[in-house]
Amino acid sequence: MRIVLTILIALHGVIHFFGFLKAFGISEFNAISHSITKAFGIVWLLTFVLFAITVVLLIAQYNYWWIIGIVGVILSQFLIINYWVDAKFGTIANVIILLATIIGYSSFNFKEKIKGERITQFENSQLKNQNIVTGKSLLDLPVNVQKWLSNSGIIDKKLISNVYLTQELQLKLKPEQTTWNNGTAEQYFTIQPPAFNWNINTEMNSILSVAGRDKFEDGKGEMTIKLLSIIPVANAKNDEKVNQATLQRYLAEIVWFPSASLSEYIKWEAINDNSARATMEYNGTKGSGVFHFDIDGNFEKFVAMRYQDSNDAEPTEWTVTATKTEERNGIKIPVECEASWELESGKWTWLKLKITDIKYNVVEMPVANNTHKK
Repeated sequence: MRIVLTILIALHGVIHFFGFLKAFGISEFNAISHSITKAFGIVWLLTFVLFAITVVLLIAQYNYWWIIGIVGVILSQFLIINYWVDAKFGTIANVIILLATIIGYSSFNFKEKIKGERITQFENSQLKNQNIVTGKSLLDLPVNVQKWLSNSGIIDKKLISNVYLTQELQLKLKPEQTTWNNGTAEQYFTIQPPAFNWNINTEMNSILSVAGRDKFEDGKGEMTIKLLSIIPVANAKNDEKVNQATLQRYLAEIVWFPSASLSEYIKWEAINDNSARATMEYNGTKGSGVFHFDIDGNFEKFVAMRYQDSNDAEPTEWTVTATKTEERNGIKIPVECEASWELESGKWTWLKLKITDIKYNVVEMPVANNTHKK
């Protein structure tokens, strides 16, 4: 869609350049039958320049392209009104470009909102707690959890205070969907206090862009999905089921920063040799799930009874399975995972993810190059 829009703006801009050429007698422009004064010729040229700059900014994926674009549309429509008989159909192009600039602004505004939330989350996190994890730190945990943490490589390393990661995703938005939607995401976690902020960009039917943001903060959860960054598709918050679901998600994802297992908010209970239940309670919200490990102490899967949305009367079995484990930054973590719901109609694997980058204990809020350009 960006390519089509870029071509449209480029062609629309070139047409305005011909208006300038006619005004100064450099070239004929038969599309406009009336004469064009030199004063108006300058306006035609300025409009061309604005659209040309817009094209360059679009190609560079610069976040503020829509500002130049909307000024170009205003000048273009001014010219069209003055040469209405010959130029009226140019209004169609201006309407399309105007809609695109509105979407561009909404996308920019949505990203700025997420950026602001993360800055607040970053500033509220306690980076001072940089104690070293020792074997003694694990003694109160179930044996299989101790084995997992030792195997992950956190011993003799600093406690993880925050995490920043990026992901490549494949999604199925409905159980009956047969093909996968591709997407990218970035996520920021803090451990003290426990919180995360996750945003995703993907497409619906390979045409319409979809932006989403989930967060867990102060024990409360929010889930937002917007079509074209404008039209709300989902907006769940201020609900105990959503709060619990996002807390359980946080709990499942501590496998990417295992030292969070030592948090005072998480209590462990052995089930058998290869599994243990973790129960997390924070600021009035409580949830639990079962961690499963293999014989070597590698994380295999996390299973919880979790609400799909706030309208569900009962929770549904939700499973996150590790499909590939690697060492990143000296810590062994699952770098590829699948998430599924156990529906009455059968298992629905709706998400496959791959971690493309992960950073621990960052001292400055990172910004992903593919989601926020200045």
